[in-house]
Amino acid sequence: MTASLRPYPSYKDSGVEWLGKLPDQWGRRPLKRLVATPITDGPHETPEFTLDGIPFLSVDSIVEGRLDFTSCRFISVADHERYCRKCRPTRNDVLVGKAASVGKIAVVDVDFEFNIWSPLAMLRPAPRLLVPQFLYYYLLSRTAQDEILLQCTHNTQNNISMDDIGELAIPLPDPPEQQAIAAFLDRETQRIDALVEKKKELVELLQEKRTALISHAVTKGLDPNVRMKDSGVEWLGKIPQHWEATPLRRHWDVLDCKHVTVPFFPDGIPLVSVSEVQGSMLDLSCAKRTTREYVDVLVEGGRRPRRGDLIYCRNTSLGAAAYVNTNEELAMGQDVCLIRTKTQNNRFLNYQLHSTSAAYQTQRVLVGSTINRINVAVIRTLVLAVPPRDEQDRIVLLLDRETQRVDTMVEKVRRSIELLKEYRTALISAAVTGKIDVRGVA
Repeated sequence: MTASLRPYPSYKDSGVEWLGKLPDQWGRRPLKRLVATPITDGPHETPEFTLDGIPFLSVDSIVEGRLDFTSCRFISVADHERYCRKCRPTRNDVLVGKAASVGKIAVVDVDFEFNIWSPLAMLRPAPRLLVPQFLYYYLLSRTAQDEILLQCTHNTQNNISMDDIGELAIPLPDPPEQQAIAAFLDRETQRIDALVEKKKELVELLQEKRTALISHAVTKGLDPNVRMKDSGVEWLGKIPQHWEATPLRRHWDVLDCKHVTVPFFPDGIPLVSVSEVQGSMLDLSCAKRTTREYVDVLVEGGRRPRRGDLIYCRNTSLGAAAYVNTNEELAMGQDVCLIRTKTQNNRFLNYQLHSTSAAYQTQRVLVGSTINRINVAVIRTLVLAVPPRDEQDRIVLLLDRETQRVDTMVEKVRRSIELLKEYRTALISAAVTGKIDVRGVA
């Protein structure tokens, strides 16, 4: 916490367990007593959507505390006017997710007409009692979010009722102090958010550096003085003279998964699908499982993955590939294929498949396609720059070392981002519940 921020001079018991103690001069009231109009939500019926018209938002239109209209649906003017009899959002209203993504919060900051669906509730702060931005920050605080989750019913998704929203206890300094707290948090969260964005940009730069490092090593080799030749392939350019530019099928076998849907069980043999192929090494920690009976069907025709094979995504997460580094028995699920070889280094191929030249080829296949998918026949035609086996081994050793350095830096930056986000949440929670006095710095 900022060193110059101190607690208030004295505190009193709020009378609410999750609020704890509040500054002496603060009060508290249920939210329903602090709004100018009754808390309302959007229509519970499914409207007829139109190509254009009045924007119609659901809870997924709240993105990082702001309203995002870029992918919203639309309703007719007539439906909008009909729904407005119940709910008509205007500037400075506060929208709260009460179903699906419960607890999402945004302050309306636009002046044009729009409407909301039933997963959103609309709060209109009473002008002389509650500052909208203060309410926004309080509802965003860890204190309020924990209470919202506690009040949720849990069926197929979390839901909080309109009555429970209205009963939320709101800590209540006087409006000028609310404004001061909101102004302080506006400034400090903007600073934190700006730093987070810079760190995200650094992560992107490091990942670009990693890709560039891989792409150069697997197409140009390690010797800067080696004689080069034209590969005859536009996207490969020149390659070392003793390398070959050849389709993947020349040195590797590709086996598609069985297009069979099997049931899942709590225990059993793990299935490898897209989710398990998000890193360079296979991750079975969250894999779905099935029984021996179904696995025997899935592995027919030599499809049983074994250590040293690659699993390649040919649908969602197209182009992702992971090395099988376990002896555990497993089987391929849907949307992946198996790549193996008897003569080449499959970890070299794994790096190749993460290079810009491989990405370029898969994207070319998808031009004009409405589905993000390629078939096994196309995968076999991917053109690779292939050095002799001993050179593949040396390239893998170097890339293991250098990519690990980059990955370590990326992980440190990502951890610092998480710490900044945790600090942001803690700062908001402390300010809106009176644990720190920000009046002097606001």
